[in-house]
Amino acid sequence: MPRIRDDFRRGQVAIAALFCFLGFQYVTWVSRLPRVKDELDLTATELGLLLMACGAGAAASFPLVAHLMKAMGAKRLAFAAAGALLLFLPAFAAAPGYPAALAALAADGAAAAGLNVAMNAQGAALEEIYERTAMAKMHATFSAGSLAAALLASVVQTATADLAAHFAVAAVLLLAMLGVARTGLSAEDRPDRPEDRPEGRSEGRSEKERRRWRLPTRLTLWMGCAMALGTITEGAMNDWSTLYLEDVADAAPEVAPLGIAVVSVMMVVARLFADGWRTRWGDGPVVRLGSALAGTGLAAAVLAGGVVPALVGFACVGLGVAAVTPCVYVAAARAGPDALSLVAAMGTTGLLGGPAVIGFIAGAAGLAWGMGAVAASALLVSLCTTRIRWPALSNA
Repeated sequence: MPRIRDDFRRGQVAIAALFCFLGFQYVTWVSRLPRVKDELDLTATELGLLLMACGAGAAASFPLVAHLMKAMGAKRLAFAAAGALLLFLPAFAAAPGYPAALAALAADGAAAAGLNVAMNAQGAALEEIYERTAMAKMHATFSAGSLAAALLASVVQTATADLAAHFAVAAVLLLAMLGVARTGLSAEDRPDRPEDRPEGRSEGRSEKERRRWRLPTRLTLWMGCAMALGTITEGAMNDWSTLYLEDVADAAPEVAPLGIAVVSVMMVVARLFADGWRTRWGDGPVVRLGSALAGTGLAAAVLAGGVVPALVGFACVGLGVAAVTPCVYVAAARAGPDALSLVAAMGTTGLLGGPAVIGFIAGAAGLAWGMGAVAASALLVSLCTTRIRWPALSNA
């Protein structure tokens, strides 16, 4: 591809390629789970545990990822994790049985966590170095990669059901994305600011302190809670919106899948515009007002009942939570690799564990109450983010 002369744009495209890479890799194997289920003769419970293995690997890798971030830096960690994610595809396709598939997915979850932390650290550093917003657009490319992988899976499966052939094609495209990423990643995780150095201490001592593990601060815990609650909202909408439309809103079967579509489209569109909103109003107001919109819109939809109010409420969720994770990642990255790793781990926990909690609530009191809990999660994001220090940046 032709070289981009503007350093900021080159960095933005390179980091966006990593986001696209992660979304593409994830959906590539998720799209073939029905085939994996048939080949390994899995029950629904075993398939659920298979997915849990990926999430468990991501959540448990937090201490390792934090250490590797400080030892390797975000750029090297990003490529190392991406290489592991590439190797996962043939390993998963060739898994001889259920235990091997579980191990492969746990490793994939850990590698995905490493890439997630590294690419968000790169994105936050780019914003801080150039004092321009870009993170929301980068997060939008994750969704673009997911969509591209879903379309590829559909095309490949019309020609062959072979997992190895599908994953080989996907690997070629993933390598191309890494080629784009290679051109613009920064060697620095964040700019070296004098005010960050301990007064009266040598740079060598400061480096030792930078690598030392520290207990999370209250600020880090507030950011982690905001991330977990935000990902609970996102994950629950993906997992439960279709069932809510069918069982509670009495939507026709062909209408029910529109729930996920509405949330996804609104989220992508909002992320394309969110950097401008961040510049105009600041990260804090965008996150607080957005999560409040998501919570109140969904709560009103549940109280009103019916298909149209539900779809409007789902649109409010997609619009409102779109900027939560990009903005919280920026704030966490500015607090250091330990904070970023912990916040990312809490986000993974919310994304994977939240829908299950909503399921328990739905089983005990009904899905309307479950959706009410999702609305409450979004509103609590707004509360948590009042305790976060937000950066002020100009537009890209």
